Amino acid sequence: MKLIIAEKPDQGSTLASIFKHKKQKGFIEIFPNDVFTQGAYVTWAIGHVCQLVSPEKYQQGWKKWSLDNLPIIPEQFQYEVTKDKANQFAIIQKLVSNPAVTEIIHAGDAGREGELIIRNILRLTKCRKPMKRLWISSLTANAIKDGFKKLLDEQETRSLYFEAYTRACADWVVGMNASRLYSLLLQKQGFSDVFSVGRVQTPTLALIVKRDIDIENFKSDPFWEVQANFLINGKKFSGKWLIDGETRVKTQAMAEKVAAFCREKPAEVSEVLSERKEFFPPLLYNLSALQAEANKRYKLSPKNTLDIMQKLYQKGYVSYPRSDSRHVTKEEANTFSEILNKLSQIKDYQSFFPLPIESLSENKRYVNEKKVTDHYAIIPTEQIPNVERLSADERKIYDLVVHSLIAAHYNKSIAEYTTVTTLVDGRAAFVSKGKVEIEVGWRKVLNPKERDEEPSLPLLKKGEQGRTEKVEVKESQTQPPKRYTEGQLITLMKTAGKHIDDKELEKILTRTEGLGTEATRAGIITMLKDRLYIEVRKNVVYATAKAKILILAIGQEVLASPEMTAKWEQKLKEISMGSAEPKLFMEQTKRMVSHLISSSIGQSSKWSFPVDVRESFTPGKQMTKKQTFAKLGACKKCDGSVVDKGSFYGCSSYQKNQCNFTISKIISGKNITQKNIKLLLSEGKTEMIEGFTNKDKTFNARLFIDENEKKVRFLFEEADASKSV
Repeated sequence: MKLIIAEKPDQGSTLASIFKHKKQKGFIEIFPNDVFTQGAYVTWAIGHVCQLVSPEKYQQGWKKWSLDNLPIIPEQFQYEVTKDKANQFAIIQKLVSNPAVTEIIHAGDAGREGELIIRNILRLTKCRKPMKRLWISSLTANAIKDGFKKLLDEQETRSLYFEAYTRACADWVVGMNASRLYSLLLQKQGFSDVFSVGRVQTPTLALIVKRDIDIENFKSDPFWEVQANFLINGKKFSGKWLIDGETRVKTQAMAEKVAAFCREKPAEVSEVLSERKEFFPPLLYNLSALQAEANKRYKLSPKNTLDIMQKLYQKGYVSYPRSDSRHVTKEEANTFSEILNKLSQIKDYQSFFPLPIESLSENKRYVNEKKVTDHYAIIPTEQIPNVERLSADERKIYDLVVHSLIAAHYNKSIAEYTTVTTLVDGRAAFVSKGKVEIEVGWRKVLNPKERDEEPSLPLLKKGEQGRTEKVEVKESQTQPPKRYTEGQLITLMKTAGKHIDDKELEKILTRTEGLGTEATRAGIITMLKDRLYIEVRKNVVYATAKAKILILAIGQEVLASPEMTAKWEQKLKEISMGSAEPKLFMEQTKRMVSHLISSSIGQSSKWSFPVDVRESFTPGKQMTKKQTFAKLGACKKCDGSVVDKGSFYGCSSYQKNQCNFTISKIISGKNITQKNIKLLLSEGKTEMIEGFTNKDKTFNARLFIDENEKKVRFLFEEADASKSV
């Protein structure tokens, strides 16, 4: 009899569902059939059943957080069963020990983490029985049955386990030592909190903080543009004055002078340049691309998208969600006709059929076995759901996956981009740009959510003449870089190599998936939220004062750099390929941590933090026995006091009388410090605050409290004109 161990309960149930079976407590019994002639048991982990033990389990003295205890490096790493999953582990252990069980089938997710989860359980059960590996990319009945008939030998995936195990141990060493190191050093600087540090989370956080600092340091400069409206042969269009390839003018005087010259002057089309561009359909989705698109279209967080995909996968409707590939093999491409034929029967997809392209099997843009890693791209399976019964979010994600496959069977999109140069009075050149769609192609299916900045232009010919109807000067300001959205964070992590100066390391990081993996990126972003390093408001990511303090302290240390991740990922990839030794990698990690400790301790006396960052920092609950709030001023609604509550400022009497007086910590993209809150409550207004943003515009203003409505408003140049926050 064989024992099948899945990674999650739902997956275990799905694997057993295609056979006659009986459910038991913690496992399922499969009756004898053509695949399992003697029957089988199916049981499951509940994610990570095992964890690396805490420092005090190695040495009791390591329990105390002290610089003298660092570095904490065990001679031999140990795993233990997590308390909340002990019951399921006991069931697995009993089944493994059953004399009737002669072979184990490892049925964890077909990837690094799945490999680690199941093998760690088997290690702790001291299992010595032969093992095979189930490796499938979808949970349809056909895929499951075919997978059980084509089981891999366990040594074929063993090196993946070595990589995952080494990765986990190295991350433990870095996280345990660096988190204690910076928490203790920053505590000496007056920042009482736990500062979690990690190999992937910290370089990701450094990129976010860098963007925040770039925005804060950005100095907006005014510029002017001269815009003219033309009437030529009855055709109306507009253009901008162009000089030395630029439409922006640095002085208002120059812009006004040009405008005055051009008013009511004759105009002639001096040049018409047209360029036809072809756009191929996008590649099929991998997880990162799907998460980015779902966030862009529907504001779904990367974690939500992954959770929804996992549900669709476990129901057998889509292929493996954590894939990093955007290609398929010829074998998968040959299944598309059956899948598409079934999709064509669904009302919402019928308008896309018949398809312009019948098959992709010979299309190397999509079909490339060399670019398929552990799994092929995310595609719908032949098991088509009743889409009306999907939840609203499941439907959105399923539609994206379906539309992606359908669009791949469409022709390219073709558009013509035109640039027209118009001369006013034979001297002043104005440029106009426009776009004409020639063939809609795949855009009929996907309809990309992108802002089309190219307006339509009338058909114009060189030499046509007319006049200048209207000329105006428009004033604008240069804009700071935009903050990241959650979806852009996924792309940022995937392409972190673009932030590396060393071209060789950039290639390595690009080859090895960037920061994190398809499976872990959403979790890293969630971790940064949970640890109060970032706040996400209306899908926009802000670094907190805590994040800035940590990254400023780490400075130029390798922990905050994608370069370090590039080197690590190269070595880990070599371990997974069997060409590098885990032991050597761990030795290098230990040396790096030891250097980090001595270097950071030596540099900590020189650390300097801006006043506004210090004032915005809120002590965490972890390092203080009882949370105390500093009173910033009197509440405007009751006799309570306004205090810093972490993510906002609010009344201390909320528990007593439900007073709801609050002030946001971030207003129009600007962090409001405790100093300004004190001024606001005591003197009625803040100091002048620079760098508020609204609809891509930046402005400076004070804040004041409207005494009638008890609301914070903007105060511009001490005038009565004000605007509600």
